Amino acid sequence: MQRFRRIVVVLGLLALALWWFLPKGGPRIAPGSALVLELSGEYVEAAEPPLLARLLGDGRHSFVALLSELRKAERDDRLAVVVLRMRDLDIGWAKAQELRAALGELRTHGRRVIAYLETTELGANVEYYVAAAADEIRAAPATRSPVIGLAAEYVFLGGLWDKLGVDVEVERVGEFKGAAETLSERQMSAANREMANSLLDSIDAQFVAGIAEGRKLEPAFVRRTIDEAPVSPEQLKAVHLIDGIQFWDELVAELGGKDKQVEAEDYARVDPKSLGFAPVARFALIYGSGNVVVGRGSTSRSGSPIFASDTVSEALAEAADDASVQAIILRIDSPGGSPLAADQVWRAARRARAQGKPLIASFSDVAASAAYYAGSGADAIVAPPASLTGSIGVFVVRPVLRDLLAKLDIGVETLTRGSYASLLLASQPLSEHTRSWLHAEVVSIYDLFLSRVSEGRGRTLAEVDAVARGRVWTGEQAVGKGLVDEVGGLRVAVRRALKQLDLDPNSDVSLIPYPAPKSIAEQLDETLRNLAASAEPLGGALRHAEPWLEAMRAGAPALLPPFIPQIR
Repeated sequence: MQRFRRIVVVLGLLALALWWFLPKGGPRIAPGSALVLELSGEYVEAAEPPLLARLLGDGRHSFVALLSELRKAERDDRLAVVVLRMRDLDIGWAKAQELRAALGELRTHGRRVIAYLETTELGANVEYYVAAAADEIRAAPATRSPVIGLAAEYVFLGGLWDKLGVDVEVERVGEFKGAAETLSERQMSAANREMANSLLDSIDAQFVAGIAEGRKLEPAFVRRTIDEAPVSPEQLKAVHLIDGIQFWDELVAELGGKDKQVEAEDYARVDPKSLGFAPVARFALIYGSGNVVVGRGSTSRSGSPIFASDTVSEALAEAADDASVQAIILRIDSPGGSPLAADQVWRAARRARAQGKPLIASFSDVAASAAYYAGSGADAIVAPPASLTGSIGVFVVRPVLRDLLAKLDIGVETLTRGSYASLLLASQPLSEHTRSWLHAEVVSIYDLFLSRVSEGRGRTLAEVDAVARGRVWTGEQAVGKGLVDEVGGLRVAVRRALKQLDLDPNSDVSLIPYPAPKSIAEQLDETLRNLAASAEPLGGALRHAEPWLEAMRAGAPALLPPFIPQIR
């Protein structure tokens, strides 16, 4: 009986999903309408979350889908205004810059863009940075303090392990490889501090310049205003950071009322062909999002995207073999992970590239360490100015539990065969003999990393090593260091591929996800398995720490940057 009930529930959910998500015909849009898009929550570099996940309240959205809707609105002359109802966003600075570029294109095509701020968090810097690209910024009367300056916080776990009686042994290559410090030290090294300040300075300069450009203010005035941190909407208006203060219903009435309002879910049913989209080519869009791991899959047990080597490598091979596909875009948003997985994807990228189709790596918020390793196999790399990338370095962290076991009065006896077998023991520190072997292992992986980047980027080993050593760069900095070819987002990557094909760079292109989206049955199966496996999911800050904690648990060499700073 219980099994029968489960089947009935599943069938009911499938029926509801089909009714909810299947097209129901395009909406009627009156001339002079206002398209309303709510920007809130987390946007990921992946296809839309599974149907069942969305029905169960998964708050993540496809970032590329959002860009596609804005692209449609560029062509839709029935729309007089696009209104962004901006609430708390969980995106990085690179995605924010792509949104700003999309708003610029809307304005170029004659759409009036209004950003309406309804933020609840102190220091909604990212949200305001996006809003500043609009023609006008309006704010809800209760909105407070969107601009108070940028801050980054780094976590160091060394003291925690001392309290627990756990020693942490580290081998690394690269004085800037701060991920090892994150796990083993109590504070930043001088090299890590230099890098962290450099990243913050770069993004801060882009932040101020973006506000100054969008609001037609002097950068010096913007800096003074940030330091003064205006609190109320009235103060924000007085210093020209916003244009008006009103309730949402007042803005709706001003724009013609609900009869002139087009909601996002309705606009999603508009067929691009009806707006004159005429693709001249088909490009494969392959996502490399989340922790870089060996194997197959698209999501982790917690439901987050994963950059699985077999899945991405097979997608690259299929796209390269597909005669209907003219180019490949590898869209990367990943902090790194396994060097083996990265090498497998790098090899697949090189083989796909050898077949003559343009292969462009398009970086999002983060493409560091193993993720950069994988992307370096492409023809070219395009990254937004605030993307975090590079981090060419290797580390291994080995926890030693001897003192913890003694505290707990737990006895341990060890037996080994082989002169280096003690590396596998968690109860003993490394001897000089075994440490020298482990260091050689880390150096070997670093040398391979350098050689792959050298070959992929067409640079000498010495040139790569000079900008490597584990250092993270912003996209803006990385262009000058030869790690990135061009500053920009997905649209720039597509244009670059069109140029390589000798096509008009402003032509329309169909982006086809590879691998193909899963069937409803496959989505349902994956979602249920993930729900069953994630009874104790990591949340909040721990979810962001998951790749680093996994690296420590595995005790194998890893390619990860420091904890990615949440610069807010």
